Amino acid sequence: MQGMYLPTQNWVKWLTLGIGIKRWLFALCVALAIWFGVFGWLIGNQSAGGTLQRGHIISGIVLLSAGAGLAALAILRLSRNLLRPYRRQTPGPVAEIVVAHNVRSRGVQLVAIGGGTGLPAVLRGFKRHTSNITAIVTVSDDGGSSGRLRRELGGLPPGDLRSNIAALSQDESLMTQLMDYRFDQGSLRGHAFGNLLISALSDVTGDTVSALLEIERVLNIQGRVLPATLRETHLVAQVRLPGQSSVQEIRGETNISSAGGEIVQIRLEPVHAEAFSTCLEAIAEAAILIIGPGSLFTSIIPNLLVNGIAAALREANVPRIYICNVATQPGETDDFDAAQHVLAIEQHCGHGLFDHVLINDHYPRENRGITEYVPPAPHQHEILRRYQFHYRDLVDTDRPWRHDSQKLAQSIHEICAIHEEGEALTPVNMPRSPT
Repeated sequence: MQGMYLPTQNWVKWLTLGIGIKRWLFALCVALAIWFGVFGWLIGNQSAGGTLQRGHIISGIVLLSAGAGLAALAILRLSRNLLRPYRRQTPGPVAEIVVAHNVRSRGVQLVAIGGGTGLPAVLRGFKRHTSNITAIVTVSDDGGSSGRLRRELGGLPPGDLRSNIAALSQDESLMTQLMDYRFDQGSLRGHAFGNLLISALSDVTGDTVSALLEIERVLNIQGRVLPATLRETHLVAQVRLPGQSSVQEIRGETNISSAGGEIVQIRLEPVHAEAFSTCLEAIAEAAILIIGPGSLFTSIIPNLLVNGIAAALREANVPRIYICNVATQPGETDDFDAAQHVLAIEQHCGHGLFDHVLINDHYPRENRGITEYVPPAPHQHEILRRYQFHYRDLVDTDRPWRHDSQKLAQSIHEICAIHEEGEALTPVNMPRSPT
């Protein structure tokens, strides 16, 4: 029948001239024939009671060596020709590519929950060691390019998804520049290219999840990025504005951050927005669970308020680590110390979401007065009885208001080792205060 696909058609393609497959398959067959021939001759000679002469032995060794050399050459050339279509995407020696791929594919199952500013630091630190990374990001952004696309086209805001995709891409330096590139004129002014790409693919494929799968494949990212929920959600906060005793309800992430007041409470609308089922599966299968870093009230807590996320975290029996921000965030966490960050999560989401709290205790002198660093939890604070606090130098020397990816990865590995040993609930080291 016309249009019917036959399995033999695929095999016939291997006979195409000039693709460098047939000649090396033939060479491999010749090498195998030499080996079988020599071994057959030796076995036959022994069975007949013959005696091997020195010349026969030398000839056999030469033929076996020639067959081994020809087989090795054939296998090498076949491998190169078969991998050639993929090596533009992953340049480098074949052996290094194969080894790195297999090491990452057997790496630890890591799930990281956060937003688009702090979370990429965790992803960058782990993508060299594992490709089994799942980033779960908030989708309540309503400002900038994401907000415009959300209002004009509908669907999920792409901004936080874009940032984490760039962090997981193989050639991050180029991909980050491309995904974060913003048009500076015309009707596209202010739009990030990555946001447009995700929105366009969502329209082509029919939904954001399918678009993210295609981006994973095309960009060869080391892991996956998932929205916490597929529902359209909005943030609503009770904010006490400066100089006022009463609280005011403010809607929208951008408005909440720019209000400049004290955030008393925050909620998601709709309240019962269900978690994306794939996110819950990833949490259940994870070997390490990371919460943060990121904007406390507009990235971290909104993810945990999605129905099902907090319950899945409580049920997990693996290291669960909350990473506190290096610096306070104006409009959200002014004057917050590490204990207040944790208390805010407990107030909104309850206890038991994590076991460990990782906090920076390095405050570069040259950056003081520019960055307001988050101070450690006060001594004897009640929060110290519920979690194990770990203090480390986590500062990025180039951007001292953010986390260093490699320092984060190292610290997380150390905490996981401590978790496995089941040490008592005491601080690993005493913090230094940002004096």
